[in-house]
Amino acid sequence: MSPRTLSRFSLLFVVLALATVLAFAACKDDKKDAGKTPSTGAIDISGVAELEDGDLLMGSDIAYPPIESYEEGTQNAVGLDIDIIKGIAELLGVEVKFQQVGSFEGIVGDLVAKRYDIIMSAISITPERQAEIDFVAYFGPVGTGILVPTGNPEGIQGMEDLCGRPVAAQLGTYQVDQMNAANADVCKDNNIDVRPFPDNPAAVQELALGRVDAELADDPVAAYSALQSDGELEVVVTEIEAAEYGIGVRKDSAELKAVLEEALQKLIDDGTYGQILEDWGQTNFAIQ
Repeated sequence: MSPRTLSRFSLLFVVLALATVLAFAACKDDKKDAGKTPSTGAIDISGVAELEDGDLLMGSDIAYPPIESYEEGTQNAVGLDIDIIKGIAELLGVEVKFQQVGSFEGIVGDLVAKRYDIIMSAISITPERQAEIDFVAYFGPVGTGILVPTGNPEGIQGMEDLCGRPVAAQLGTYQVDQMNAANADVCKDNNIDVRPFPDNPAAVQELALGRVDAELADDPVAAYSALQSDGELEVVVTEIEAAEYGIGVRKDSAELKAVLEEALQKLIDDGTYGQILEDWGQTNFAIQ
């Protein structure tokens, strides 16, 4: 082969090799860019700062079955709230990440401090909470239920019958507020002995052990506790001061609130929302 022929062959080889390298690099860049796709959901989330990283960080006290809890022996969160927010996240094209809060009592303050994008934890929408954050209503109205030993040995029929009695509830819940309000009103001369506990299962356990006369919780949660008690507990009063549950968002998160509302409405319209409520036995509390 002549030197001229060799030179042409070498040049051709170099050109082909360079083309291969460039094609491979382009392929890598395509894959890298594909991973940066902001959303594959059905709803446009451009301009929603909290979702720019592709995640929706949700703060929750995951110890309130059937609304949210961990499967026994696992860190797998399950429940009505969990299924609803997963459906919303799918429509937004983001991944929802669950963060166990330090305490339910501080959940609103944690959101204001930007520790989460949203909070969702069977949170009743009250004027006090609305003064601090905004809400997307998604369930209810839900009232308070009074859980007692089966047979109702103390004959409890309403809040006024709790006066002077030891009563358990989860710390930071609306039920604690209700008992404090009763102590300033119908029980002002014979206060309820309010005994708050870090989570609802601990409060129910206190009742099962006979250390309190009643336990207060949201209606669906009280009913679930009775169902799980093997006949030892029952709900004697329901629907006290009903309020809706809401997904909490910061007041400066108007764009996030808007896409959450849009996604929830889509779940309602396509029947997914109704199916989730049916799966958890909560169809009576569908949002109106």
